[in-house]
Order: sequence, then structure tokens, then C-alpha cells
Amino acid sequence: MSFKTFLGAGFIAATVLFGGAADAQTLASLPRSESPIASVGEARPLPAWSAFCHSYPAECAVDRTEVATVTLSPKTMALIASVNRQVNGTIKPMTDLEHWGVADQWDIPTDGAGDCEDFQLLKRKLLAEAGLPRRAMRMTVVIDEKNEGHAVLMIRTDRGDITLDNKTDAVLPWADTGYTFVKRESQDVVGWVSLGRAVSPIVTAKSR
Repeated sequence: MSFKTFLGAGFIAATVLFGGAADAQTLASLPRSESPIASVGEARPLPAWSAFCHSYPAECAVDRTEVATVTLSPKTMALIASVNRQVNGTIKPMTDLEHWGVADQWDIPTDGAGDCEDFQLLKRKLLAEAGLPRRAMRMTVVIDEKNEGHAVLMIRTDRGDITLDNKTDAVLPWADTGYTFVKRESQDVVGWVSLGRAVSPIVTAKSR
């Protein structure tokens, strides 16, 4: 399975047309408005992210002519929720040790398997191809409920920052995740900014 499967099967068209009952639920309730999470200076990128960017520079590029905030209409929220759910239900969870024999490797899961960051990279790719500004969608490192490193996709919207996560199909405001936010990709340069809340983990996923 590759991301082309999503597109070739009319996946993006279906999400725009609110093809499922779960999508319809998003029409009634957009996330409450909240302040975006604040950054507090530069942060060191994870080595696996740097290697990914070397292999896929277009996936890490920052176009400062793009808007940095998504206007969150019901239609856009339905698209985001559908992509989150469909990728979560299609990609097989697999640690990098099982998959690649290394502790941490970031990649687009074209073979149908991956760990947390791979899920989020595919979601961003699909959403960007559906027309959302890549600049507003930032890979983010958190400390999860197991006190381990974890990756989510943060989307900056006019209602605050929302998160896409392979652990849940719910698209949540960042403050509702229960995670400790460590750092995220910058919206202005190819690099990372600190979110000032914890020491960065070395890798983003130790377990499934």
C-alpha cells in the first residue's frame, strides 16, 4: 500500500464531500478557540528528522509565501478528521527496530507500516495535496502517557493549535491531549523551535 492508494481510490474527494458519518459529526462542533502554544527559541532537530529531510527535502521545505494558519471551517475540519482516521486505520503500527532494525527512522510509510512519526508524515502529505498549507502543519515531539517520546502532527488554525495522533481518531486541541509538548518544526525556517516544557527525547517511539 502506498499513499497513491489513498488518492487513486478517490480518498481526497470523499473526504471533501464528507463521505462518512464520523465526518458529519465535525460539522456540529469545531474545536473551541484557544491560544496557540508558544515557542521559546530554537531547538535541536532529531537526527532521524535531519536524515529524512536529506532524503525528502520537499517534505521539510518552508514556503514563507504560504499562510501560517488554517482557517478552520466545518469543511476543512471534516477533511482533517477524515485523513486522521483513514491513515490511522490503514497503516500497520510497527516500531523502527522491527521495521528497519534501527532505533529511529522517519519515512513516508509507502509499504503500509510505520511508527508514530510515519503516520503523521503521511497525514501531512495527504492534507497538503488536498490544499492545506504545509507551513501550518508542523511535526511535533511530545512526551506521552508512558513518559516516552512520541510524534504528533500539529496544525495551527485560527481557533488554536490542533493535533493529529495515531493513538486516537479524535482531533484534539493541543491542551486536551495530556501530553507534555517538547518542540516542533519551525514555521519560518527549516529547523525546530522549543516549546519549553521538557528535555527532548532521543527518539520518538520506543514501543507500539
